[in-house]
Amino acid sequence: MVTTLHSIQIIVAIVLVALILLQRPSNDASSMPVGGDSSSFSHTKRGAERFFFVLTIVLAVVFAAVSLTVVVLAQ
Repeated sequence: MVTTLHSIQIIVAIVLVALILLQRPSNDASSMPVGGDSSSFSHTKRGAERFFFVLTIVLAVVFAAVSLTVVVLAQ
């Protein structure tokens, strides 16, 4: 059982890292406006960007749950 959970944990970790690397940065420091216009800071996630964002959160929760389960079963 613990071996299966370790395998799931490794797979989820690899997919989680890949999803984080696929997401583009929301704010680039070099593109900050100098004036008072802050409209470029408000950005709504749509389409694939939103899907990757939500999937990243779900996989992070799954990773944490599997990690806690492994710790509890290892005792």
